[in-house]
Amino acid sequence: MQEPGFGQFGRVLVFVGVAIAALGLLMLAADKFGLGRLPGDISWKGKNTTVHFPIASSILISLVLTVLLNLFLSRR
Repeated sequence: MQEPGFGQFGRVLVFVGVAIAALGLLMLAADKFGLGRLPGDISWKGKNTTVHFPIASSILISLVLTVLLNLFLSRR
């Protein structure tokens, strides 16, 4: 068994970088489609504070991920 060296660490860093970039692209796409501004999302603005509860967006994302995971993982 080979000890992990800088090569393994470099691969992990590249993977983490690609994952962060993919997450950023997903967030940009979600903003274009209005995710976070759906009718069931709650925003409250106080004097010095803004609180946002994306309830409808969370439910929609949960439903989509549940359907996708059931389609891909139940093929046994």
